[in-house]
Amino acid sequence: MKVAIATDTNSSMTGREAARKGVYLLPMPVMVDGRACLEGVDITNEQMYAAMKEHKEVFSSQPSPGQLLDFWQGIFRDGWDEVVYIPMSSGLSNSCSTAIQLAATCGGKVHVVDNHRISLTQAASVDSALALARQGKTAREIKAWLEERAYDASIYITVDSMEYLKKGGRVTPAAAAFATVLNLKPVLTIQGDKLDTYAKARGMQQAEQKMVEALQQDRATRFGAVPDARLRVETAGTFESEEQAARWRALVQAAFPGIPVSYVHLPCSIACHVGINAAGTGILKKEVG
Repeated sequence: MKVAIATDTNSSMTGREAARKGVYLLPMPVMVDGRACLEGVDITNEQMYAAMKEHKEVFSSQPSPGQLLDFWQGIFRDGWDEVVYIPMSSGLSNSCSTAIQLAATCGGKVHVVDNHRISLTQAASVDSALALARQGKTAREIKAWLEERAYDASIYITVDSMEYLKKGGRVTPAAAAFATVLNLKPVLTIQGDKLDTYAKARGMQQAEQKMVEALQQDRATRFGAVPDARLRVETAGTFESEEQAARWRALVQAAFPGIPVSYVHLPCSIACHVGINAAGTGILKKEVG
């Protein structure tokens, strides 16, 4: 059986990267002042940041059932027998549960993975799925393998502005105003299903340091028995300049000299919720390869 691997742009994967790896990539829709845009097709990160600086209404959406079915049918027209589709966590969006329902109409040929990941960790699952497919695993086996290891990862993120957390209903207007006055930055974490508060910091510098310390704590405890060669440490953000992104990556790299640390731009669908100049990082076990 020929098994195709597919994901969405919530994985932080670009169209160019997906094409290089042989992954089918579904562009996620975002709304900008009432206009529907497909990530990487109708809107870039830079255009999203510009819209947010102008305080335009932006929010994430999900593909229609027709778009998702067309996406899968296009994969089958390319000659694949089965599809492993890896969307963002069901705990963060309804798009996963919608995909699971639609897959039931595809005769058992589409296997939707709900391994409770997003962005950096979701992309790592895609890499593992590709490696497993090359080993000859079936779509059903790949799905089971990924879901069994769903929680072997941590994500931390902090925001520079409370504006979009307030708009998304994750903080109250009063709490957002209080935090802005005191320059408080929330450090948030994703340990699978939901976005939870991990800590609070006074200013971005302290928030970034708390994230580095959280990674180091995870390294010493949850991943204490895992050698450096079997770990991935990643950074991400919605930084407006490459210099800011490089500075954040270098800060995390200095804390983990034995592990190569990369940086990716968070997708527009996540930027809608965290705003401009947010910083994120994650640690996880290398699952395959």
